[in-house]
Amino acid sequence: MAVVFLHGVMVDGSLWDDVVARLPDEECVVLELPLGSHTQPVADRSTQTPAGVADWIVRELERRDLRDVTLVGCDTGGTLAQLVVAQDASRISRLVLTPCDALEVFPPALFKPLFSLGHVPLAMSAFLQPMRFTPARRLPIAFGWLTKRVDRERLRRWGTPALRDREILRDAAHFAAACSPAITLDVAPKLRAFEGEVIIAWPPEDRCFPIELGYRLAALFPNARLVEVEDSYAFVPIDQPDVLAALI
Repeated sequence: MAVVFLHGVMVDGSLWDDVVARLPDEECVVLELPLGSHTQPVADRSTQTPAGVADWIVRELERRDLRDVTLVGCDTGGTLAQLVVAQDASRISRLVLTPCDALEVFPPALFKPLFSLGHVPLAMSAFLQPMRFTPARRLPIAFGWLTKRVDRERLRRWGTPALRDREILRDAAHFAAACSPAITLDVAPKLRAFEGEVIIAWPPEDRCFPIELGYRLAALFPNARLVEVEDSYAFVPIDQPDVLAALI
């Protein structure tokens, strides 16, 4: 039995530090995904798509021989979790999702300009340059509307790899260019086949993913409940780690 955590684009596994610290009795596995804050470029960029990364996650669960998994996803990590359970849920018994792309929202409207730049990596690089400075990282188009309480160290850590390494930037750009509502709309009806327990922790005041989206996502599963999380934006693992750890 293990708890496996999936993060989103332009962050790394440190997103989950505060939650993992509150689960000392659980086997916690934080997967580092190549979504723009990774430190080693991928060997085969053709796999840098939502389907390709989801396939890697399935294979990683097999490689580690993890069973009876509680799969936890935030932001794009929640989208990848949907793709994983639709592809192969044999090792997954529970799903915990915080605000994430779903249905016709992939990416959310606020970040569509950034994701569209994935088709032109040099343009994405130019767009990201201001993120070298902490004030810019707290703008709405960066992390300002994703979290209320993130510390400066994690902001610095998340933004550094893509700014320092052109190949990592290209990895992120390739993934961003492959994101589309067609993917999440296609996977939505397949979620009805997942019979495990699903908990969706969604803040009513989230400014990127409206709570109505969370309720619609919950309705796709046969055994899901939505828990409204107060005083938080999309990054519930940072804004309300106590609440999320208790739900897990």
